[in-house]
Amino acid sequence: MNKVILMGRLTRDPEVRYSQGDTPTAFARYTLAVDRRFSRNGDDATADFISCVAFGRSAEFAEKYLHKGTKIALTGRIQTGSYTNRDGVKVYTTDVVVEDQEFAESKNSSGGDGGYAGNSGFSGGGRPAPMAAGDGFMNIPDGIDEELPFN
Repeated sequence: MNKVILMGRLTRDPEVRYSQGDTPTAFARYTLAVDRRFSRNGDDATADFISCVAFGRSAEFAEKYLHKGTKIALTGRIQTGSYTNRDGVKVYTTDVVVEDQEFAESKNSSGGDGGYAGNSGFSGGGRPAPMAAGDGFMNIPDGIDEELPFN
């Protein structure tokens, strides 16, 4: 089985091109910086830079919505290949062919407000808007249990 699951940030805007022919197909190339969980010898955190390629609708999605710094999660497969460059040297390649990609954080979370909307700090009804806790979960104020759709 050849299955890859990655989560990381784009190192640059996707490079999108269209194939030639009667029915041009979009393909997008981008590099994903994926943090390593553990570092050797207590060094600073390191990342792997993974080359990814998406085709068709996935490539069009990348062209329209993805940009440098966007955090995404993707699934795909590893594909290896080779070619001979202009100098006659054989070059080996490894890419992840994207099968599915999605945003891994809200649009606002990189803006410093933790992904929760509300410029004034209040939501409807004059009640303070819930704030993000350090663990990524939203704190729910006391006394609104009766308004929750579950109990």
